Amino acid sequence: MASLLESEVDGAALEELPDAELLQWAFSNYGDRAAIGTSLQLTGSVLIDMASRLGLPFRVFILDTLRLHQESYSLIEKFEKRYNIKVERFTPAPRKLEKMLNVHGEYLFFDSKEKQEYCCNIRKVEPNERALESLDAWITGLRRDQSEDRKDIPRVSWMQSKGRSVLKIAPLAHWTEADVKKYIADNDVPYHPLFDQGYDSIGCIICSTPLRPGEPKRAGRWRWFNASDTNKECGIHLDKGEGI
Repeated sequence: MASLLESEVDGAALEELPDAELLQWAFSNYGDRAAIGTSLQLTGSVLIDMASRLGLPFRVFILDTLRLHQESYSLIEKFEKRYNIKVERFTPAPRKLEKMLNVHGEYLFFDSKEKQEYCCNIRKVEPNERALESLDAWITGLRRDQSEDRKDIPRVSWMQSKGRSVLKIAPLAHWTEADVKKYIADNDVPYHPLFDQGYDSIGCIICSTPLRPGEPKRAGRWRWFNASDTNKECGIHLDKGEGI
């Protein structure tokens, strides 16, 4: 299937499509060159369930940093059994990972913001770039209510990846957390059990922690930087690949 050119995509019209119709448009027009990328947040669970109801083949991928919670790996297995899919896993490049660990140690992310970003780049950003090499349409679970940095996220936009355009689609950008939880409850959708233990965002096993009462949604990420840093992005959703 030949993917649509940028000039052939009416972004304004797509912005107005109902959620399931936008997903159907993506998989109908891009086939296996479209995929849902999920870090196992609640919105990812909704997208997988919603895609399964379309009756079309669909791809799902995760970035396996090799430092995920055991509950994350168990959830992947649940998705595969429930929806009869194979979740693709993109892992860090072995040589780059080995070099990083040999030079900086396993817990380099505690040392400085720069080393935390370096670790995220090796474990997440570069694997995500490899995933995008196989895609022309990247479907994400980003929502506008997740953080101040995400409040203006479009449902459909173009991004550059290694010199070419990739259509980035966030079908549920306008959903609220309440909308997501209602869909999951109404449809008995599998979701990450750590969300029932105070977590609001799931990442690597050390770098994501439960929230305390009254804290902002992203406070559980890289908690040791909270006092001086409000930028809580690893890099995969930043054009320059810096900074979750």
